[in-house]
Amino acid sequence: MAISIWPFFAKRDAAAFDIGSSSVKVVHMSQTKKGWELEKLAMAEFPPEAIVDGSIIDSMTVIKTIKDLVKEQGIKVKDAVSSLTGHSVIIKKVSFPAVSEEELSESIQWEAEQYIPFPITEVNIDFQILGADSEGRGQMDVMLAAVKKDVINDYTNVIREAGLNPVIIDVDAFALENMLEINYPAVAGETIAVVNIGASITSISVLVGGVTTFTRSVPMGGNQFTEEIQRQMNVSFKEAEALKTGRAKGDAKGLAGVVDGVSANLCMDVKRSLDFFLGGGQTLNVNKIYLSGGGSKTRGLKDMMQEKISIPVEPINPFKNLEHSDKAFDEEMLADLAPYFAVGVGLATRKFGDR
Repeated sequence: MAISIWPFFAKRDAAAFDIGSSSVKVVHMSQTKKGWELEKLAMAEFPPEAIVDGSIIDSMTVIKTIKDLVKEQGIKVKDAVSSLTGHSVIIKKVSFPAVSEEELSESIQWEAEQYIPFPITEVNIDFQILGADSEGRGQMDVMLAAVKKDVINDYTNVIREAGLNPVIIDVDAFALENMLEINYPAVAGETIAVVNIGASITSISVLVGGVTTFTRSVPMGGNQFTEEIQRQMNVSFKEAEALKTGRAKGDAKGLAGVVDGVSANLCMDVKRSLDFFLGGGQTLNVNKIYLSGGGSKTRGLKDMMQEKISIPVEPINPFKNLEHSDKAFDEEMLADLAPYFAVGVGLATRKFGDR
């Protein structure tokens, strides 16, 4: 899937910046004869409240964090690829009368209006034609993506103020699809789900035959675990983060109770989303769930999700098929960072000029 809501014109190299609510991740890769090679990989955390629910609150802090990360890593590439997720992003698989891509480009604004819950003048729209509809009604299936212009502007402005050139703004769900394509090639007849648990938003994507056909975001993520641990165990936010991921020890029984309660709510949200997809006239089963995002490192979450949804759950490894220098990237480090970089790796496969 190649879909973006920001224009581009000529092929050039670019670095990927996954700007999340709690951190920014940068990935730079080069294409080789065998596939992709990892060149740069780094992450820097934002202070609390710099970005809240996908909205940039403290732009100066975000800009400085990105600038410092670029300088520390010696990144010379100026063109930047990034992405968005959350409730300002609308992704729908819809059916339109069968026309050429050029004809749809000319009519997409008014064709899409019925599917977008925002005024059409306030969004940027892009699309990907998936093919003829399966029922032979002279229709074609189209993946429609729309993002609010003010949100795009907020993110492109901080990227630009950090001294970079924003050339592609993608959508997290499609970046994840690109990451899967190079690491987990699609199996015919297989339907998988990717649950990407960020700091404040969890996105659920369903891919059929390697193509995203359903997405949903829920306003819940790793911060909810941390805040609940902080509240119930009377510790600082930093201590709660360490307890959540197992980097610190505390009241094991009390911690398990807090974490399990939040995990159960998140698992139910994922289950409801998948049930909604499967109940929409689909004659499919979800064969596997891949977990990504920093929140997926929460202790016990994978096992609970597998138990409550009755679908095999596996942590995703975005570095699985990447070449890399053993001196620069040891396997233990990559295994620890893997949950954070699924979107970034997918974005890094994009080149300025792709379509």
